[in-house]
Amino acid sequence: MNPPVTKFHLPNGMKVMLKEIHTAPIVSSWVWYRVGSRDETPGKTGISHWVEHMQFKGTPQFPAGILDKAISREGGVWNASTYMDWTTYFETMPSDKIDLALRLEADRMVNSLFDPGEVESERTVIISEREGHENQPLFRLGEVMRATAFRVHSYHHEILGDMADLHTVQRDDLYNHYCSYYRPNNALIVVAGDFETQAMRERIEELYGPLQAGDEPSRQARPEPPQRGEYRLTVEGSDDTTYVGLYYHSPVASEPDFFPFVVLDSLLTGPSGLNMFGGGISNKTSQLYRKLVEGDLAVGVQGGLPATIDPYVYNITVTVRPDRAAEEVINALDEEIQCVLDAPPTQAAVERAVKQARALFAYGSESITNQAFWMGFTEMFDSYNWFTNYLDRLAAVTPADVQRIAQTYLRPQNRILGVYLPAEKHGEVSQ
Repeated sequence: MNPPVTKFHLPNGMKVMLKEIHTAPIVSSWVWYRVGSRDETPGKTGISHWVEHMQFKGTPQFPAGILDKAISREGGVWNASTYMDWTTYFETMPSDKIDLALRLEADRMVNSLFDPGEVESERTVIISEREGHENQPLFRLGEVMRATAFRVHSYHHEILGDMADLHTVQRDDLYNHYCSYYRPNNALIVVAGDFETQAMRERIEELYGPLQAGDEPSRQARPEPPQRGEYRLTVEGSDDTTYVGLYYHSPVASEPDFFPFVVLDSLLTGPSGLNMFGGGISNKTSQLYRKLVEGDLAVGVQGGLPATIDPYVYNITVTVRPDRAAEEVINALDEEIQCVLDAPPTQAAVERAVKQARALFAYGSESITNQAFWMGFTEMFDSYNWFTNYLDRLAAVTPADVQRIAQTYLRPQNRILGVYLPAEKHGEVSQ
């Protein structure tokens, strides 16, 4: 049974969620900002991720050189992440040391320095990070497929940003982005673990209450128009592995369709977790694994249905066997997907898929850090009720629901089909 969650707002607009968990002397504290690559425009792509990096470069009170040492010295761990819809920072520490994390995050919410020298140093780091990703075939394929799937919406560009922008973004661009979005009225504080709610509430009010609210941040309103037909594309590279990728436009996580889609994903490619820290379970019982891997067409297959604010894509990625052609895999994919379109899965198959999805969900929800993650993550695209009702929503899915989702979303007209092809194999994929 989930412990109750205390929710309240500070006068400056910041939302706070507290959850007492006394199973271990640990507290996990998170700050979530409603800003990510979704809020970026051409010329300034990658700026949210870059600002995240700059948050580790210090304030007058907490200079960069002492931050990591201070957390480590007290037995804590910390990290941050930038996504399409949000940016988050967390510290998990012994319960009697969590005040350091609370003070640190309150300070860098408004006092980060953005020293010009540090900005230029970090430019080199981020460009190197982007170059490292460009060496990965699936990144190169995925970037082109994403840009094809989103011609209008800002999900078009990678979270890392376009290389051209990483060379031209300036210190003031970063600082203005920080000032616009890193404000208490655009933030959520989540604390879970071994503490007393009233004392924690008073401390958060003391630290964060005096921070001044900012103007409501600007948001882009550029909905992606419906796709009118299938797109096929090929990316060539010097690597010796062929990959096949499918993107299907998918519903937002807050819509009822999302839950039967989770079951469909579990049936097709095996359960995929939404948690940053969740582990995986085997997908060897999934339909596409049996069709492609056991059928000696592929080395591996995986899928994913991200939870997002705006409609995104369901993705399937297949690693093709060296002695097989991409077209063979595409034909097999089409055959298996057509089976789902033509007939609903059996009740037993749906129950097995739900059981696997439930197991992965439970595995990724156990620790105090994971519980704090879910509290904040679900608030970014819906509410914490999404988390508490998740298993019941999955259990209610029927075979007819799964077939309806397949017929609605897995149509060829709704997909982007991409192939990463070693240069010497060019010509084996029909366009």
